[in-house]
Amino acid sequence: MKKQGWIIIGVAVLCCGIMGVIDAVIQPVYWIKSACKVALFLLLPAIFAFCNKDVDIKSLFKPNKKGMVLAFSLCVPLFVLILGAYLLLKDVFDFSAVTGALTGNIGVDKNNFVFVAIYISFVNSLLEEFFFRGFSFLTLKKYSSGKVAYIFSAFIFAIYHIAMMTGWFSIWVFAIALFGLFLGGLIFNYLDCKSDNIYTSWLVHMFANFAINTIGFMLFGII
Repeated sequence: MKKQGWIIIGVAVLCCGIMGVIDAVIQPVYWIKSACKVALFLLLPAIFAFCNKDVDIKSLFKPNKKGMVLAFSLCVPLFVLILGAYLLLKDVFDFSAVTGALTGNIGVDKNNFVFVAIYISFVNSLLEEFFFRGFSFLTLKKYSSGKVAYIFSAFIFAIYHIAMMTGWFSIWVFAIALFGLFLGGLIFNYLDCKSDNIYTSWLVHMFANFAINTIGFMLFGII
């Protein structure tokens, strides 16, 4: 592990810790929370890249044809898998607390969920892929072993969502969700490792959000 690797880990942990406090303790309205997330997940990694001239974050956005084909081949099956799992389990587990937590904690309700869903699907997914896969995986991998980068990126991706999902589910659904997030983080890392950019995981992440937002539309009674 090189010095830059420890700095990346430190910055990533600091950013996730601050966002955890914002999500679980401060609980501002959604748009203020999103602005804080942009500042932490985009600006701080950009400052690190500026201070380390050998880090080229522009390369993270260079498309790779082979990676794009792989991503598109996974998008629809993932959408069907997530939506199908909800439809199979909605009578087994109680998901009613999700909408209450969203409305009570960050002001997301039936009236503004469409706009929030669009932001989550296109903007927030790209922001998270840049931070968790571009900065905390592909960049970290240059200064550490691949194993360390894989596990660290997937781990903080899963842990980050703890504060966000507090009060949403029962403990069992919560545990399953965290395991799924960790596994998903490993898969996203693998996809980006093959293409050496973040577009592959971003497309897959986007379609996962499409499925989750579709479930949100159902829970809010919009569809």
